[in-house]
Amino acid sequence: MNEQFSRTELMFGAEAMTRLKAAKVAVFGIGGVGGYAVEALARSGIGSIHLFDYDQIELSNINRQLHATHATIGEDKVLAAAKRISLINPDAAISCHKLYYLPETADEIDLSQYDYIIDAMDTVTAKIELAVRAASLGVWLISSMGAGNKVEAAKLELADIYETSVCPLAKVIRRELRKRGVKALKVVYSKEEAITPKLLSPDSRHQPIGSNAFVPATAGLIMAGEVVKHITSFPASSPSSDLGNPDNPQ
Repeated sequence: MNEQFSRTELMFGAEAMTRLKAAKVAVFGIGGVGGYAVEALARSGIGSIHLFDYDQIELSNINRQLHATHATIGEDKVLAAAKRISLINPDAAISCHKLYYLPETADEIDLSQYDYIIDAMDTVTAKIELAVRAASLGVWLISSMGAGNKVEAAKLELADIYETSVCPLAKVIRRELRKRGVKALKVVYSKEEAITPKLLSPDSRHQPIGSNAFVPATAGLIMAGEVVKHITSFPASSPSSDLGNPDNPQ
């Protein structure tokens, strides 16, 4: 038994730990949601983690992004996250991709190599593109919906995209995936109505989205948990746990 992961092995068993070590997982978006997903994957013994993000760490990221500190301001997010993973699990294989994932850049990535993909991106066109490509390849994907301007972490839910409600982002994704023939997508979303920011920008087109340390983090941890349970074939805790790509059943 590997002492570092001994407590995890007590939950899932030795064979499951072998599966986790052999797994290759991609995380698109290493921010408030994705950073915590990466943390949980690393601490669960995932053997290969691929990080995708174009941005650098800014001062305003510190309130919610795990790898954002005063010491890492200005660093590429993927590199800062990679350094943190290496401190947690030196044996993990880490691949950093400073890439702004969009339909125009999507061909640069071979999604078929991954056992599971986490979508923690903010850009709608990117999320749709990733979902369509993953579905066409039969690759498992879980996607985060809107976590900004929300304060009730306990209201986050796991569901198929076509069973979501309230969340404006989920509504857009739902409509666009239906047009493209994507039959299912596992998502983490909230039914909480978004609050109005206390400080409004004179230009509504550039209104910053409010955020905090607990809602995005919770979403990321839920997503990582689903990945770990899937890879280890852990019994589903709810009907939603069986959701995924209908062309690649568990």
